[in-house]
Amino acid sequence: MLVHAWLAALGLAPLKQQSFWDLTLYRYWMWLGIHEGQWPVLSGDWVYPAGALVPMLLPSVGGTDRDGLYLVLWCVMVAALDAVAVAMLTRRGRRLLGAWWWLAFLVLLGPIAMGRLDAVVVPLVVAALLVGLSHPRVASVLLTAGAWIKVAPGPLLAALFLAVRRPWRDVVAPAAAVSLVVVGLVVMGGGAGHVASFLGAQGTRGLQIESPGATPWVLLGLVSGSVDRYVNRELITWEIRGPGSNVMADFLGVAFALALAAGALLLWWCRQREGERFWHDETARAQLLVRGAMLLTLVTIVFNKVGSPQYMTWLAAPVAVALALRLPGWRRTAAVTLGVGLATQLVFPWFYSQITGGWPVMSLVLAARNVALVWLLVVTVLALVREARARETVEPAPDEPGLEARPAR
Repeated sequence: MLVHAWLAALGLAPLKQQSFWDLTLYRYWMWLGIHEGQWPVLSGDWVYPAGALVPMLLPSVGGTDRDGLYLVLWCVMVAALDAVAVAMLTRRGRRLLGAWWWLAFLVLLGPIAMGRLDAVVVPLVVAALLVGLSHPRVASVLLTAGAWIKVAPGPLLAALFLAVRRPWRDVVAPAAAVSLVVVGLVVMGGGAGHVASFLGAQGTRGLQIESPGATPWVLLGLVSGSVDRYVNRELITWEIRGPGSNVMADFLGVAFALALAAGALLLWWCRQREGERFWHDETARAQLLVRGAMLLTLVTIVFNKVGSPQYMTWLAAPVAVALALRLPGWRRTAAVTLGVGLATQLVFPWFYSQITGGWPVMSLVLAARNVALVWLLVVTVLALVREARARETVEPAPDEPGLEARPAR
């Protein structure tokens, strides 16, 4: 409660126009729908998937004429969802470190952790990863619902698919059912032609200044006048251009899908490497699910030409779950991810004008944050390969206890 009160206070007071600006836009969209009948997706193309209407609409019970109560109710909604996730992280047999780490990460990341649509998605992913092995259908429903709010949880279905015995029944079928319901409701509402509009919303944009792919031009701009920082007025984001930046933007547009496919292929290789013993080793299955989720999340961030600060919230779920489940080999990743959170808060909202103005110190902080993201991706890949090879020669114990019944390592 104290953590979320602090984040809400920061967002609602002096930093509202930055950290909570999107909430004003959400409120306005809901006002248009309620008072003018112009609903996103139903009345035209939209940058978000159709499911985003649900969390945006819930705070509207207090009215949509002004920001005040809408923003407060949004904060209450996010705090309630996070409270449920924390309760799940601290269930009997799980390590309290996972929940404490997550709360620390939220404080370090700052008000952006509460003031965006991503704040609704993260607790859904936490819950999905926690129940992924015991209740894969529930996990599939949660991840799919999250993907229909914000696309990021969607790729995590690949890790869940590979970690369960009956993936078509327990992962694909529930995901298809949820998607069928969402699409059906949109079609009934008259939005059949707009239900997939979010997929092309980012296609023509350039390199967002905070994205990892923009880092070379952020650094080049410190010593050269050939780099231009400008506002994309249509999307209201800061982008950067210079020699070769358009090539990088086009490359990332293609590499994004290829990198996700490569990540899924690596997870498949890791599972195949362990053979039949994989199904008798709860730690191996949990590592594939959770570290696989971390891998696909990092790929989504590193190979993305969009680099919004709220994307860093996606990293919280797999790290918090790994710590709660006592999975080995996560401490360094957890520590670096905390540093990523702090650097992100410094960049936005506190010193964002120095980033857009090309000031050296904060530009170097941003570059260091992006290098840390690439480092986390490399470390995650190496850990997956190392763990698969290490367990290849280890035979599972016949009556090995469940994951949560084991003592802390």
